[in-house]
Amino acid sequence: MYSVKEAFYTLQGEGAQSGRASVFCRFSGCNLWSGREQDRAKAQCQFCDTDFVGTDGQNGGKFADAGDLADHLLSLWQPVEKISPAAPYVVFTGGEPLLQLDETLIDAMHQRGFDVGVETNGTLPAPPGIDWLCVSPKGSAAIVQTHGNELKLVFPQADAPPQRFENMAFEHFLLQPMDRSHQPVNESLQPDEKHHQPDIASVTICSDSERSPMAACVAHCLAHPQWRLSLQTHKILGID
Repeated sequence: MYSVKEAFYTLQGEGAQSGRASVFCRFSGCNLWSGREQDRAKAQCQFCDTDFVGTDGQNGGKFADAGDLADHLLSLWQPVEKISPAAPYVVFTGGEPLLQLDETLIDAMHQRGFDVGVETNGTLPAPPGIDWLCVSPKGSAAIVQTHGNELKLVFPQADAPPQRFENMAFEHFLLQPMDRSHQPVNESLQPDEKHHQPDIASVTICSDSERSPMAACVAHCLAHPQWRLSLQTHKILGID
């Protein structure tokens, strides 16, 4: 049985696949945080901005087998023209999707014509057959999935500096500003930073903790071009 918090048709909001029409399937549960606010301070991941508890989200529920869930996700694929040169795309996320995603479900999605994308924290090995694998490390948690298509690092994290991952076997390396909206003080982009041309020399003067997450990401990408900037465009656009 698969437990799904929510599933919906949208545009991929983050990372190298941003803007691609996708069916998102958010599994319930995670191995780095319970999802309960009272447990956040003691969790391995303390900055999660996602509700992955239960099965009560839009199009969520429990599905008896891979075929049932695959048919459910196929029903959410909504382009005007069902036949398109672009393959249907599903993104399995969470929580931590690899607690539930298995080769049987991947095969069922392939049988229905889908490319399969996954966003994982990298603490569990990925099953075979995934078409686009994004690893998003969290804090000091040990990474066992050290290769894939994309490494997307929420930044800055004191226990997860970019240098820790730069020699792993990924095609794309992306930094994404940490969303701190759940914290008492919101350190999002400040008005006077919006049109400021970053000074590369300042990278060695200011620490990441002294900048907003956005400014820290911009400065790091300018100083270390291996990394590209990723934004949460779905939040900017106000879509799921």
